[in-house]
Parts: sequence; structure tokens; C-alpha cells
Amino acid sequence: MYTYAFVLQSAESIVLPAGISGELMLLYERGVGAVVEPGLDLAMLEQSDERLMRAVLHHDQVIREVFEQVPVLPLRFGTQFVSQEKLLEHLHVNAAGYEATLTRLVGQAEYTLKLSPRSPESSAPSPLATAGTGRDYFLAKKQQFQQQLDRQQQQQAELLKLKEAIAQDYPALQIDAPRDGIERLHLLVKRTDEALLHESLEEWRSRCPGWQMALSEALPPYHFV
Repeated sequence: MYTYAFVLQSAESIVLPAGISGELMLLYERGVGAVVEPGLDLAMLEQSDERLMRAVLHHDQVIREVFEQVPVLPLRFGTQFVSQEKLLEHLHVNAAGYEATLTRLVGQAEYTLKLSPRSPESSAPSPLATAGTGRDYFLAKKQQFQQQLDRQQQQQAELLKLKEAIAQDYPALQIDAPRDGIERLHLLVKRTDEALLHESLEEWRSRCPGWQMALSEALPPYHFV
């Protein structure tokens, strides 16, 4: 029983999108529902890299479409139960915890802030551009290295102050380890406060000129469940 997400049982009807290869349905137990796709053959999808990648993207799209209607507890791609009975048994045991988490997430969304260090201005002449050979070249190389070191230290100081400021204003914060030089900060914010978040973003940009910043759209709370 392939499962996308858990939701609260609600009087409001949920419009389910199409699944990866078939129709979706909702199974409820003790006030919590599971968005499932019966009969999905995950092993078949794994036989083709292209088919598998499309399935991963569609899994995420299903979660996002449901999230636009109700709070969701998103599950990882590939989550499945051996039978409907086992899924309902799992919900029966864990419903109270899931309900508490989903209730806490009502009206909130995750926003991902990506930060990448800015490169030095291309208009700034490099010390090596006018250097000759021998001692002059060595001194220019040393000056260039010092400039790079100073710039990196300034960027890291800006980043540290930024993280402290964000943590103070948005305590529901998860910070990933840097990947490929890019910092990723995940913030849990009330969707009604999205305009204030964008105002904060402009302030952060002005305070941290050494970093490029990009803020995602409202996302399901992947990092807060």
C-alpha cells in the first residue's frame, strides 16, 4: 500500500490529484487519514532510472497539491505498507502523535532560504594583472591570496550574524550542512506572515552584501515532522 502523506480527518473534502500510475484514495483511522495509491508497483518503477525519477517528482507534486488544501505530514518517496490492514494498524497505534503534529502545523509552511557566496566584482583588477615576474609576481600572488582570505572571513562573519538574527526572529529553524558551497536554511512560518518574511529577506540582503539569497515558495513542512 503505497503512501504519500498523512492528513487530519476533516469535514472538508480533499480533491486528490492523479497518482504515479493510478488513482489515489484516503484511508482513515482514529482521526488521521493516509493518502495512498493502491496497487502501485514500486519494483517496476525502479527498473528504469527515467521512470523512477518521474515517480519521485510526481510523489512530491502530489504532496504539494494536497498541502494546498490541508496540513500534511509528508512521507519519503518509497514509503509503503505490506497491506491496508498493516497501514490501518500503524495509524491506530500512532494516530495521537500524528494528530498532534498535524494540529501544530495548521496554517504553517516551510520556506527554504538558499545562500551562495558572491564572487568578487569582475571590475576589480587582480594584483596579478599588472605583476611582472619574479619577486613582483610572488608579492602579487600573496596579495591576491590575502584578498581572497579577507573576503571569505568577511562572508563567514556575515553568515554567522545572519543565522543568529534569523534564529531570533524565526525560532522554528533547521539548518542543513553546506552542499556545493550553498547554505540552506529551512524556516517554519505562518502562511499569513509570508509578506513579513519577504520584508525580512530584503533586510537580510542589505545586511549581508557578500551573499546571494533566494527564498522558496511555501512548501510542505518536510523538515519539521
